[in-house]
Amino acid sequence: MGAAGRDFHNFNVYFRKNPTYEVVAFTATQIPGIEGRTYTTDLSGEMYPNGIPIFPEDDLSKLIIEKNIDLVVLAYSDLSYDEVMHKASQVLAAGADFRLMGPKTTMLKSRLPVISVCAVRTGAGKSTVSRSVSKSLKRIVGRVVVIRHPMPYGTLSKEVCERFATYDDMKRYECTIEEREEYEPHIDIGNVVYAGVDYEKILREAEKEADVILWDGGNNDLPFYYPDLQIVVVDPQRPGDEVRYYPGEANLRMADVVLINKVDSSTPEAIETVRKNVKRLRPRARIVEAASEIQVDDVAHIRGKRVVAIEDGPTVTHGGLKEGVGAIAARQYGAKELIDPRPFAVGSIKRTYEKYPHLGQVLPAMGYGEKQIKELEQTIAAIDCDSLIYGTPIDLKRIMNVPKPAVRVRYEIRETTKPTLDEILSSLPILVTAKSR
Repeated sequence: MGAAGRDFHNFNVYFRKNPTYEVVAFTATQIPGIEGRTYTTDLSGEMYPNGIPIFPEDDLSKLIIEKNIDLVVLAYSDLSYDEVMHKASQVLAAGADFRLMGPKTTMLKSRLPVISVCAVRTGAGKSTVSRSVSKSLKRIVGRVVVIRHPMPYGTLSKEVCERFATYDDMKRYECTIEEREEYEPHIDIGNVVYAGVDYEKILREAEKEADVILWDGGNNDLPFYYPDLQIVVVDPQRPGDEVRYYPGEANLRMADVVLINKVDSSTPEAIETVRKNVKRLRPRARIVEAASEIQVDDVAHIRGKRVVAIEDGPTVTHGGLKEGVGAIAARQYGAKELIDPRPFAVGSIKRTYEKYPHLGQVLPAMGYGEKQIKELEQTIAAIDCDSLIYGTPIDLKRIMNVPKPAVRVRYEIRETTKPTLDEILSSLPILVTAKSR
């Protein structure tokens, strides 16, 4: 059971050459349009000459019965414990066993130092932390290669091992908005990013041009590689979620460093709740606190204007946040009105609001394929507004025709306690050794 990422990785490292098992199917959810494909022969290996079909998760109970399934593996992330156990109950009721896979069976070992950045929830601010860590690693060690959690939403056989160093690379691999949101900010600061489907192959290619590997995690998933230092980001805007979501709590329990983010916009009570949970579950972790500061390109496009906030899609959909940095910036910088985009939504954008009723007056930048990007474009075009606020990390004008004034809004972290991440990394023995080499 997956969402085009962890599911493929678990298969590759544990099941692909394992004669004890016959993998009959993948199921897919969370991401629109990723089912109906085939995990092709070049990826599935010689035990699967016809590849492996990918079905919608809605077909799960039927598949278990019709195909006489013995075992179902849950292999995607950011699910509440209620959701996990509802899915487990569905599997058990249909007659199969239910399994979660951990580090021993899914993590690969690098010959280089690995620093991982993970989180307890989608939208905790992990990406800004990853970029900050990459800058420190460049200063301390030298060559840093970022390996990003997978997002293979297109033709799988073309996405086995992808390398991103320029904007043209994103065009070449026909990246979705969600992929661009992760790759473009790294490219902007000169980082090389690898991603794809086969993370053994990706690791070996990345090692050829790196002195240290930075694992940039997705959602609240576990790292794919054994980390020498695991940094985990927690979010006091959702206090208690660090002990209520899978596998975010597992990340917290493995953390070497816990970064409590957004302390500038969270209540003291919420911060204390998170801090107590961290100390209870991982007392030996070092705690760093950080503000998540808003940076705006041009305040004139916000102040006194009727605006639409376009937010990072995963953060406000399965991440569970009602709004993101775009709406926050609208209020902070004196927008005249934050326009509700919901009445203007078309196609899959309209269905996104139906699927995630918690969403506020913001427009999620959904773009998991060309058709959905077009529907997002149509939705934006239909809204009468003075300007757009891009709360997504990318410039949407690069991939869409948006004939409206727009301003980009970003988060950057600023540590408010000592030691800082840079100080912790600077004293890490394995990095000191790597620098000397």
